[in-house]
This record gives sequence, C-alpha cells and structure tokens, in this order.
Amino acid sequence: MPIRLLLLDDHILFREGLSRLLVSEPDFEMVALCGTPAEALQRLKQSTVDIILLDFDLEDSTGTRFIAAAKGAGYTGKILMVTAGMNTLDSALAWKLGISGIFLKHSSPDTLLEAIRTVAAGGTWADQKLVAKAPAAPERDLGMKGVASLTPREQQVLRSVFEGLTNKEIAYQIGVSLSSVKATLQTLFEKTGVRTRGQLVRIAIERSLEPERHPHQPH
Repeated sequence: MPIRLLLLDDHILFREGLSRLLVSEPDFEMVALCGTPAEALQRLKQSTVDIILLDFDLEDSTGTRFIAAAKGAGYTGKILMVTAGMNTLDSALAWKLGISGIFLKHSSPDTLLEAIRTVAAGGTWADQKLVAKAPAAPERDLGMKGVASLTPREQQVLRSVFEGLTNKEIAYQIGVSLSSVKATLQTLFEKTGVRTRGQLVRIAIERSLEPERHPHQPH
C-alpha cells in the first residue's frame, strides 16, 4: 500500500514542485496539496492520510497551531515538518505535540524522500543542522511550581488558550459554561502566578504540556 501524503504549505510553487517529485515515486500517493490550515483540516476529514508534510510559517498561522487543531479533530497519523527553519521553543513544542520529524528545506530532494520513508516506517527525523544549533532549554523560575498539579480541566483550558481560542470558543469546545471557563482561568492565574493570557501561552510553551491522547485508529 502506498504512503498517503498531504502537503500543507502556503507557497504554491513549492507545493507544486514538491508534488511533482513525490508523485514520481511509486510508493507515494499525494492525497492533497493544501495552501491553508482550513483546507487541510477539511481534506483530513475526507481522506485517510499517513503523513502530513507541514510547513511551520503559514500565512496567517503556524504549524504548531495546525498540529493542535489536527490532533483535536482526531488525526492520528504522522507529521513531518518541512520548513525553512524553527526556533528552539517552537521545535520543542512541535515535538511535544507529537511530530515525527523536522526536515529543513535547504536539504536535498533525495534526503527528503529518505526522511518520509523513515517516518513512515515508524522512525523519527531530526535535521542535524537544526539539532546542532538548538541549545538546551533553560529552566526558568516563573512562579510555576503549581503547574504540575493542574487538573485535567485546567490543562484543557491552558491548551485552548495556547491555541488562541476565546473564552466562548473554549466553553464550546470542552462543553462547559462561559462562567466555568472564566473561573478556571482565574485558578490558572493564581496557580501560575501570572496575570495575562500571553503569559499563560508562554507557560504552555515552556512547560510543553503533553497533548491529549487519542486512541489509536487502525487504517
């Protein structure tokens, strides 16, 4: 069975050029070429995809936000970042969100084919140039000693804040009242010792909370 691929990249020339490379390989099937996260999420509902090839810098969003949305929608396949570059915090968060690798666009086409096949076989891929320049993440004292004791509901709300959702959207997504979301946010502010949603987002990044697990769905 061929490896079914979906490519999400906002540069049309790159999408089309990479597609021509991939469809020439007998063990690959290009399921969809997508220019926006919304288009990619729609295609994921319609088709079975083994690997998403995902750019990090999207026109109005980022790859990490798309990963969270795809996982939230039930996607259980693999994700390979194919990007011009990512900083240390973004790459650390992407790994925590469950990607299988990061491939830098300046590498050769043959290397990309190798990376895709490695990921498809259950392995991981980390570009050596990216690994070499990534310093160890420093420990920061942001008054977060209470973060380890967050309840599942508090972690849900914190992840939703990271995804950029409004209080109303959070309430709808997790099935609670708006007042309940506000109360949970107030508890998060008290536990973490911060005062703004932006600081909560930084906590979600730096603590790299584990994403919610979805049961494995066989193809």
